[in-house]
Order: sequence, then C-alpha cells, then structure tokens
Amino acid sequence: MQEGTVDEIHKGAVDEPVISLRTVRAELGAKPVLRGIDLTVRRGEVVALLGANGSGKSTTVRAVIGQVPVVSGEIDLFGVPRRRFRQWSRVGYVPQRTTAAGGVPATVTEVVASGRLSRARFGLLRKADREAVRHALELVGLADRAKDPVDALSGGQHQRVLIARALASEPELLIMDEPMAGVDLASQEVLADTLREQVSRGVSVLLVLHELGPLEPLIDRAVVLRDGCVLHDGPPPKALGQHALPGHDHVHPHDDADADHLRTGLLS
Repeated sequence: MQEGTVDEIHKGAVDEPVISLRTVRAELGAKPVLRGIDLTVRRGEVVALLGANGSGKSTTVRAVIGQVPVVSGEIDLFGVPRRRFRQWSRVGYVPQRTTAAGGVPATVTEVVASGRLSRARFGLLRKADREAVRHALELVGLADRAKDPVDALSGGQHQRVLIARALASEPELLIMDEPMAGVDLASQEVLADTLREQVSRGVSVLLVLHELGPLEPLIDRAVVLRDGCVLHDGPPPKALGQHALPGHDHVHPHDDADADHLRTGLLS
C-alpha cells in the first residue's frame, strides 16, 4: 500500500489523474445509460457532475467504484485499471442519502468506524484508527453525538455521518453522490466547510450535484451530462448558478447569449 500523507503524495503529482474514464459505456436492464463517457479527475481537483435526472450522473460514479458493470471502455483509478485496483482505503465514497446504519441498530461512532476497517489490521481498531474516527466526527460537527444511535439523528445529520464514515479512512479521493440532496441549509454549510478542509489538504473530489449551492466556490470543473453523453466539460457555466441547473426550469432574461444557449441545451 502506498505510504505517506495525502499532502506528501500530492506533491509533484498535480496533473496525475486519480480517475480516468475513456469511452465508457454502461447499461441498466439492457437500456444504454452511458454512451461513451470520457472523464478525468486530476489530483487536487474538485469536479462536479451535473445534468438532469436520468442523464447518467449517478451511474457514472457507481461505474467508477464498480457497482455498475461497464459494457465497454476503460476506467483507471490512480493509474491502475479498476478491475485490478485494490487500495480502496484511498477512496472515500458517500452514496445518495440513505439511512446511515442501513436499518441496523448502531451508534454514530460505530457507523463511522466501519469506514476505517479497510485500514485496520485484522479488523481491530487501534489507537490511530480511533483517533481518525474521532477526527472525522469533529470535521462534520458530530463529536457531541458520537454515542447516540443514528436513528435519533435528523436527515442532515445522517448525511454528515455518511461523510464522516468516508473521511475516516483518510482518503486521497472523495466520490460523493448528491451529498446536498434533502439537507437543511445549516448542514449544507457544515458539509461545505468539511469539503473545503479536505480540498486544502490536496484531496481530489468527484461529486454529483443537482445544484451548486454553497459548494460553488470549490468547484474547479463542471462536467454536464445529457442522455449519457458529456455535453460540457470545463469551468462551471456561470449562467447555471444555483437556480438554473439541469432539472430546473427557471428563466433568467439577463443571461448572456452564450450562457442562454448552454442552458437551453442542458434542459432540452
């Protein structure tokens, strides 16, 4: 396993891709969902996947972590073909909002600690592991709820637990699927601050978003999907902002012509 902190590993490797998808195609129930996706996330980048419902955003991230089979194309993680990639402690994954404990009675600490097992020896948590769990809870503002059952938490707090679980392994790459969906504004701000701290350490981030919201200042690139294809890959389209992203039908007469053309393409 690769040694060193995220900061140490990050030095001298700014342009190294941590995720690389090349002409990736995927199907769900024999229905084409991804139709030749090309996507690269480099070290230290924060890349947002945007698009209307059904455009292929979640399928893309699930293909990256191996939850969706790929019909053709290639996926590499840290320069290694995904089929041969084994260093999953380097990757933190936050799924779409769900019950943090999956219906099993558990405390906040127990759920977050499960994210540390990939680094634990023989499944036993050492002092360093327990410290990482404690720090992850502090990052998401839930240190005071460590011993509480997750069933006692609000929806936004559930989401924070899932993010803390991903952070517990001290990953170099965070993959997050709709982390802001259904989360109250206070929790959105906490999550934005947490992500900002991770990015400052050189962590790479790929996240699915419905709207940019408080994460907008952190986004380096936006990859907009439509019908399983990449429609836009570059700086976040300013006209989309927080209220005119795919899936919204707000009209802003003051948008410039180029931005209006892009928005029309996204919503059609």
